[in-house]
Amino acid sequence: MAPPAEITIPSTSLHTPSDSSKPYTLYNITLRLPLRTFVVQKRYSDFATLHQALTSHVGSPPPNPLPGKSWFKSTVSSPELTETRRHGLESYMRAIAESPDRRWRDTSAWRTFLNLPNTGNSTGNSAASVRTGGTAGYGRIPPNKDAANKAAAQDPGTWLDLHGEMKRDFQEARRSLAKRDSAADNSSALEAGSAAKKALVKAGGLLTVLAEGLRYIQDSRRIGDGEIRRRKDLIAAARVEREDLEKLSATISASARTSQKTMPSAADKAALLGGNSKPRAGGRVLGAPLPETERTRELDNDGVVQLQRQMMDEQDEDVDALAKILRRQREIAENIHREVEEQTEMLDHVNHQVDVTSGKITVAKNRTKKIS
Repeated sequence: MAPPAEITIPSTSLHTPSDSSKPYTLYNITLRLPLRTFVVQKRYSDFATLHQALTSHVGSPPPNPLPGKSWFKSTVSSPELTETRRHGLESYMRAIAESPDRRWRDTSAWRTFLNLPNTGNSTGNSAASVRTGGTAGYGRIPPNKDAANKAAAQDPGTWLDLHGEMKRDFQEARRSLAKRDSAADNSSALEAGSAAKKALVKAGGLLTVLAEGLRYIQDSRRIGDGEIRRRKDLIAAARVEREDLEKLSATISASARTSQKTMPSAADKAALLGGNSKPRAGGRVLGAPLPETERTRELDNDGVVQLQRQMMDEQDEDVDALAKILRRQREIAENIHREVEEQTEMLDHVNHQVDVTSGKITVAKNRTKKIS
């Protein structure tokens, strides 16, 4: 049996609808599953709908009571009420998730509320959920992935999960670019290039969210200064990696467009480089007994030489661009290596200090025993 999901509500967000209606508070529910972590945003009325659906289906309320509704205060204008309700809702959700009694979390209302896939244990629960208005209540607020990522970046734990997702997007962009470079036809190259751009756009959005979330974490003093510096270094390295990938994508894309316009066909290459074909009657011989092509027919001898030089210059420019990117990648790798060495030295120093302190404690204990 899979372990229960770890549920927390570390923060809240104030949401102002675009239709000029009243603003309301969203509670950022963080779920840590064995293979992934994500954030679900719900308002208090959604919790009330869930509570009603669970009580109706199971026949008894969940282990912890739902925080009561306030008729005289609003969470929009009262930070104290927001914090009190956040703690209460977190206890309410964790009691259901960690209870030995699985009746409440085996319902489709619970899984729908947390955007979890339905299982066989929830058979027959969908009708009850719809009948009690559970699904309708949860669907009232469409999921906003950008807002959920922003909320997740404000939590130190899920910040690292988002950073890992961003790194996977960078890896996907590299794979797509490599696939595009090795593509045998234009359609495959275009498809791979589009996938690379999509992964870079997604990674760029996550990078922005991570930078904003780190500023929030730093202001709230939720982690130490050393960890803040380490995460700032991760952000800086990610920016460099993103710039390199974008340059690589743009450089090769421009090269591909130029090649489509100026690179000769197989017959053109054969005409320029030589081959074994026989010249056509009256045709011009270009360095070997080959007929000239449509590309070279309008050029004189000097024009053919100029065309070949142009092709060679373009190839040299492509090589120079790739060399710059490779040098930048090497610099990044060397910086990472130096950082790892520095961290290793710091850890060794800490270990040495621990040993020294342990020895002093032992001496102090021995002296204390002699005195006593």
